[in-house]
Amino acid sequence: MEQLTNHSQLMVRQQKEWGEIITGFETKNKYAIVDSQGNQLYFAAERKGSWLARQFLKANRPFELAILNNSGHQVMSVVRPFRFLFPEVTVYDENNKVLGVVKKKFSIISKHYCLYDASGKELFTLKGPLLKPWTFNIMQRDREVGKITKKWSGLMKESFSDADNFGVLFPKNADVSIKAFILGVVFLIDFVHFENKGD
Repeated sequence: MEQLTNHSQLMVRQQKEWGEIITGFETKNKYAIVDSQGNQLYFAAERKGSWLARQFLKANRPFELAILNNSGHQVMSVVRPFRFLFPEVTVYDENNKVLGVVKKKFSIISKHYCLYDASGKELFTLKGPLLKPWTFNIMQRDREVGKITKKWSGLMKESFSDADNFGVLFPKNADVSIKAFILGVVFLIDFVHFENKGD
């Protein structure tokens, strides 16, 4: 993940197949991760999980995503266990070391997550304001330090598929492991709040 050192922001673009768009059958999610110039840095793909879970549990399904560099080497993974309520993911580096855990918290009027390091210490909170449903502010001690934002994909894509694009603005001076962790958080946000919205 050393490529993240020189990037303060990234774009995550979900890749959709025409078969899924036409039939409505959920396939394994795939994403391209690109820099602000549009250069692809990484590719992410859902690699485990059953077809039945994808069709019936849909956005609630457990998953494991592998994130690969352009040489095909796995540089991190994102794992979500099955949860009916309060979804969470754990983000691992290439050596299977925990980079962090993000957990959804109870909230009535906004979307609220806590981001913890490997030892369980809270690093950030993630808050989605009620009137900005496509924005998730990365907060540290009640101060906004970064942002995850779903980007408009265009009328046809938004209408006929659940393919999503996200912009990630990292906290200033964040190290590579923090950036990698926050990148992993994007995939939980996509599954929980935007998966299957095109049905």
